[in-house]
Amino acid sequence: MMVDPIYAFDILADGTGRHVTNGDVAPAADAAYRWTHFDLHSEGMLDWLSAEIDPVVALSLTRQDTRPSVHDHENGLVIVLRGVNLNPESDPEDMVSIRIWVQKDRIISTRMRRLMAIVAMRERIESGKAPASPADFIATLAAGLTERMFPVVTELSDHIDDLEEQSISRASGLRTELADIRRSTIALRRYISPQRDALARLATDPGDWLGRKAQLRLREIADQVTRLVEELDSIRDRCGILNDQLADRRAEEMNTNMMVLSVVAAIFLPLGFLTGLLGINVGGMPGADNPIAFYIVCGLCAAIGGGLTWYFRKKGWF
Repeated sequence: MMVDPIYAFDILADGTGRHVTNGDVAPAADAAYRWTHFDLHSEGMLDWLSAEIDPVVALSLTRQDTRPSVHDHENGLVIVLRGVNLNPESDPEDMVSIRIWVQKDRIISTRMRRLMAIVAMRERIESGKAPASPADFIATLAAGLTERMFPVVTELSDHIDDLEEQSISRASGLRTELADIRRSTIALRRYISPQRDALARLATDPGDWLGRKAQLRLREIADQVTRLVEELDSIRDRCGILNDQLADRRAEEMNTNMMVLSVVAAIFLPLGFLTGLLGINVGGMPGADNPIAFYIVCGLCAAIGGGLTWYFRKKGWF
């Protein structure tokens, strides 16, 4: 049973693309190469691919859990890359994978979710600006994936800038937002970091099919991804520092409040003891028949409270 691709193109030598409807992965005689793009949700995908290409490659193209990587296999490369998820109602850090089998005359790619860089590649081909070779295709795709990462990382950096400014005036309510930024940063770095290594390996691939121009372009893209990883590391470190600052400020506020409560308790403790002692209902209480005894006790309490307050202030306790 043949599996229909999402779309397929024969790329001609003049840079134009021609739609292919027969579902075959082999290029036409007049084509420079053929690009065939499949949906992994299609029934019988693995069996059909195993019949068309090496079963080991077919298994790599249909694997569910993937990380960015590059593997040589006979006369081609298995490339797994990831891009930020820009689909509606999706989190960008939930990165979408694209699995690619590249040879000199054909490219087979598979996906589980739509990837905007692939959509842009299709539009580029339909507009007559197709990559001239498989190597140019990979470099263009890698550039598109990287280009869409920058706004997401920049937004995280701007967000942490805002939180740092807000932390000057308030500390409450910021730690939840801070945790969200840290979680997004860790999720992005989980895939962007190995993607940097994969692109760097591609840029130094000893094979002759890539060509010097594509290798230089891939090296530049790998440097851009390296800057993204460094920016994510910086955001993660800033989140840790800000979290420590918020925790220290919260602890300082708690200590100040506890100090005030302790001072108040220390002032009223002897006063409570004095009034409790004078309030016992037994005979022989001094001043029970003296009409000004109450005022004397109040004055004594005021003197004790004032003296303790002066003493604590002198010690710098509050």
